[in-house]
Amino acid sequence: MKIKDLAKVDRPREKLVKYGPDKLNTTELLAILLRTGTKKINVVQLASQILKNYPTDKLKSAGVDDLKLISGIGETKACEIVAMLELGKRMLKDKQTALLLSPKDVWHELRDIRDNKKEHFVVFFLDSRNQEIKREIISVGTLNANLVHPREVFEPAIRCNAAQIIVAHNHPSGDTDPSPEDESITKRLAEAGRILGIEILDHIVVSKDKYCSLKEQGII
Repeated sequence: MKIKDLAKVDRPREKLVKYGPDKLNTTELLAILLRTGTKKINVVQLASQILKNYPTDKLKSAGVDDLKLISGIGETKACEIVAMLELGKRMLKDKQTALLLSPKDVWHELRDIRDNKKEHFVVFFLDSRNQEIKREIISVGTLNANLVHPREVFEPAIRCNAAQIIVAHNHPSGDTDPSPEDESITKRLAEAGRILGIEILDHIVVSKDKYCSLKEQGII
């Protein structure tokens, strides 16, 4: 069945105009981007085939060559899909979307540094509803008081009007037990936060497979 043979209420483009994009499913949204199908299948069926091969969690990392392996997807359509995905990533970079409520939430957000060979000290700047305003890597290397100074942590917090922060770092060894230096830095930052009125909600130590909350350890 061709798109023109569908009832107008079922055509993705007409449906978007009448009801808005939030009323369309992922297949219909992708179909609008593709515009046309092939001689054998219509655009909705083509979009469905793409999502069958690459569900949404995998589609975001698919490349042009990957998509071209799907029947009906040439270089032009593949480039359009990849460009759309990249545009979406860039637009979401500054959007307050992550809601950080638990150490496990932080562990999930740090998937890019969990098994890094060097220690990365990261600060999540949050609003009063625990939504992430932005994330910043403060230092790279073995943690010490010189690398992680309260000034480096709280200056950007003040700039972005953060109400509270969560600090975190990875242990390349895989052992997430906090070191004496970790505890010292945490207490120093917590005291600075109390003076500035910006609470440190937690300090999370992460590795590839686990995490440790210094708040749960009673250090904060």
